[in-house]
Amino acid sequence: METPSAQAEPKSGDGVSNNRRSEPPAPSATTASGSRWFLIKFLKTLGSIAITMLGLLFVTFIIGRVMPIDPVISIVGERATKEVYDAAYQEMGLDKPVLVQFLYYLGDVVRGDFGTSYLNGRPVSEDIRRVFPATLELATIGTLIGIIVGVPLGMIAAVKRDSWIDQVARVVALVGYSMPIFWLGLVGLLVFYGILGWVGGPGRVGIFYVDMVPPVTGMILIDSALDGQWEIFRDAVSHIILPASILGYYSLAYISRMTRSFMLEQLNAEYVTTARVKGLSEWAVIWRHAFSNIKVQLITVIALSYAGLLEGSVLTEIIFAWPGIGSYITTALLSADMNAVLGGTVVVGLVFVCLNVLSDLLYSFFDPRAK
Repeated sequence: METPSAQAEPKSGDGVSNNRRSEPPAPSATTASGSRWFLIKFLKTLGSIAITMLGLLFVTFIIGRVMPIDPVISIVGERATKEVYDAAYQEMGLDKPVLVQFLYYLGDVVRGDFGTSYLNGRPVSEDIRRVFPATLELATIGTLIGIIVGVPLGMIAAVKRDSWIDQVARVVALVGYSMPIFWLGLVGLLVFYGILGWVGGPGRVGIFYVDMVPPVTGMILIDSALDGQWEIFRDAVSHIILPASILGYYSLAYISRMTRSFMLEQLNAEYVTTARVKGLSEWAVIWRHAFSNIKVQLITVIALSYAGLLEGSVLTEIIFAWPGIGSYITTALLSADMNAVLGGTVVVGLVFVCLNVLSDLLYSFFDPRAK
């Protein structure tokens, strides 16, 4: 027969004891697993960027070597003697094997050295720092126009499916997606600058304001505002509004089209029907439920649109005499300045890769299921 004290004593096999209850809870494994996931994701991202950039550098280097353009001729001229040509050829390292040339080129790029421009004798990295902010400013404003107009337009078209609003939105997107951007630029210059005089002409500012703003960021709108030169700021707005609107129209055509497609998929889902049956307002159904489920997809669409404007604004920059990286690369290509061409191409590729990585990270942040 067991004593009362023996009955009160917990058995070794019991799952709960007074001592264990008094102990503080063990650290949650959620935080550790989240940190481990972030570290793995970060290392994979770095590896992906490194491999992608290595491939981009190799491809651009090979293209620069196989193109029917002789960089030596662009330096010494077509009338140079063979001795001068051979000396320049050896000085540029073109007499070494292609793999050795690529390794030298890779080492220079890692240090941020893209060589010297054959056209003006300045370092290519210095030229890129000077021209890239102009493209960044133009593409950013164009993307903002595309987001502000394209997202609501696509949502309204989806909600009012097959109505006249939907038809107009689809026509607007089709025209923006089909019209050549150089044609839109020329027509815009003719109508809004040449005939109506509502906007400024080609260039970033009027000729009297050139080099009057201290370059801080390289983006003239920000620099003029920081310096308090509001007259120059207004003149810069009048010059950028037309090319930015042309790019914005191209961007909103893509964004509105994808927004409409995403919204139609969500509005036809069963959970939307259930929400409406429960008596939720149409505003709550559209914004709190349907739109919340497409914003992750919109992040990728907007990032791709932004990257496309950064790399594809060449024709717009040429038409509007915009001193950005697109016109810089084009001028360098026509002048056989391969250092400038390769340097500009690598920078544009790096920006494109970084924007894609950023969209993936934001995708994972807004949608935990992506983890």
